[in-house]
Amino acid sequence: MFVITNDDGIDAPGIRSLLNAVRHMNLEAIVVAPQSPFSGCGHQVTTTQPIRVEQRSEYEYAIAGTPVDCVRIALSHLCPHVEGVLSGINAGGNLGTDVYISGTVAAVREAAMHRIPGIAFSNYRQGKCEIDWSVATSLVIRVLEKLLPNSIEPGTYWNVNLPQYSARLPEPTLIVCAPCTQPLPNTFRLEEGCFYYNGDYAKRTYDSGGDVETCFSGHIAITQLSL
Repeated sequence: MFVITNDDGIDAPGIRSLLNAVRHMNLEAIVVAPQSPFSGCGHQVTTTQPIRVEQRSEYEYAIAGTPVDCVRIALSHLCPHVEGVLSGINAGGNLGTDVYISGTVAAVREAAMHRIPGIAFSNYRQGKCEIDWSVATSLVIRVLEKLLPNSIEPGTYWNVNLPQYSARLPEPTLIVCAPCTQPLPNTFRLEEGCFYYNGDYAKRTYDSGGDVETCFSGHIAITQLSL
């Protein structure tokens, strides 16, 4: 049994896309995802207030908490015998150092702490371009076919970034690469005494051959991360 979660919320189209990919492969899965968006929450957990659980169907649970809360509750109560945790598909990239602030990636990092395999999926967006979720589903299926048959070292996990892609473009290659170590653009504008972040994600600096360059070049970037 696989646990599917995300940080965009249980009603986000990306988690439906991921679920469709899992069903295509005839894998058993339950959805345990935040009731509302928690994008950028990192490895935040809830320990000082109640966490409500809404069972929406036989295989679907909406959690009033963070992505890591979802994984913790899934492993401890909802699905104690888990083969793996799949997180996403995030609407936007989680490349390089993004993983430290990403709730999508934090969910599979939590799984790795429990020695359970995990794969985080994100789909890079160029500007305000819309994501074709049916195409994303087909790309995720390719990744799952590559990664699931192989065991992964305990304490490690996969971070996968799909490119901005449409059926009109050449099919992207799956490339296992290193995570970029460069920071996100650190630029702000000042208005009436307040700072507003206005970094341009597409203009970030990146390491040669790393996941940022790979994904920006139109390929599927696959990185293996460790605790």
